[in-house]
Amino acid sequence: MTRRLNVLVLCTGNSARSIMAEALFNRLGAGRIRAYSAGSRPKGAVDPRALDELTRRGVAVDGLRSKSWDVFAGADAPRMDLVVTVCDRAAAETCPIWPGAPVRAHWSFADPSAVEGDERRQRDAFAATFELIEGRVAAFCNLRFESLDGAALRRALEAQGSH
Repeated sequence: MTRRLNVLVLCTGNSARSIMAEALFNRLGAGRIRAYSAGSRPKGAVDPRALDELTRRGVAVDGLRSKSWDVFAGADAPRMDLVVTVCDRAAAETCPIWPGAPVRAHWSFADPSAVEGDERRQRDAFAATFELIEGRVAAFCNLRFESLDGAALRRALEAQGSH
């Protein structure tokens, strides 16, 4: 691949994990990756704790929003090279047919929004999830993915998902 890699990160609600992954792919991809995120049943708003964690870590949050995956299934949508699900429910759902038949992979992360308890415990959950996502995204971004074919790209994504 000689062009920039387009990545779509999916989660059911598109409010926390997929948002953090989108922002991290865009930051760590350093122009080699353009990431987007969406959900099968988007909540319509980004979890403020996800935005707080991103901001605290110096990751840009401009333009991040919760949206339906239908936005990316149309003929006028950007053509995706990779589709990565980050929650088990989204991975089990029947996804739209993505134009261009992108490589698909699943990276399972627990939902920090589901953590109950005081504010400190919730913040800790978002911090831990951020660090897990950052580690996988960074490892992928450090690959020379431009030279990988579809099968090798899938293996590389799946290898990151098994950590």
